[in-house]
Amino acid sequence: MSLSRRLLQILNFAALVAMLIAVYAALVLAPDAINVDPSIRPAQRIIYFHVPSAWSSMLAFFVAFIASILYLITKHIRWDIWARAASELGIAFTVAAIISGSLWAKPAWNTYWTWDPRLTTYTIVLLLYIAYFMLRGAIDEPGRRARMAAVYGIFAFLSVPLTFMSIRWWNTIHPVIVDAPENTNKFGLGPNMMNAFMITNIAFIILFVTLLANRISLGWAEERMDALKERLNF
Repeated sequence: MSLSRRLLQILNFAALVAMLIAVYAALVLAPDAINVDPSIRPAQRIIYFHVPSAWSSMLAFFVAFIASILYLITKHIRWDIWARAASELGIAFTVAAIISGSLWAKPAWNTYWTWDPRLTTYTIVLLLYIAYFMLRGAIDEPGRRARMAAVYGIFAFLSVPLTFMSIRWWNTIHPVIVDAPENTNKFGLGPNMMNAFMITNIAFIILFVTLLANRISLGWAEERMDALKERLNF
């Protein structure tokens, strides 16, 4: 058994344990929020999955952004694999955040969706990174595909900080969970709620790192397979 395979197994086990702890923290450890309507207090527990999903998506896109820069500097295929893997995970976490946010929005706002500044900019982020893979699929030559994807990935990332700051710059019904300015819709977290909130965020970071490591490993396998096919003239 190779060291890399052993490390992946350790990461997989750590992610499983972390997510089980996160579920316990969100559903059992955390108390109900006292600053929301009692009828929707059970639904507020969705924030322990919604916010970590959103933050993990932004972390993934940041990793893709850095990897894209490193590819343009070094031209090494490893950074293209990193950028592709992180972008895929970013899309997955974005979809998870949108779905969980909609489940919270229905009892809180009486609608699954509204074109709020945060939701609008976050949708733009999702569409930009879907287009990233459409661009990759439209270019056959590997070197040119990686180069064009890296350039696009750098510019696509500009939408991520815009989304993060949208609820601080514009009037919005979307609450700010942490570090809320006075002019924003706050969602205060008590001490026990903050403990559960931090546990779930750490768990999602571990999950992201684990998924990224597995996807990068798969990416290298795909590269070796493509190289073998090319040598065999498939």
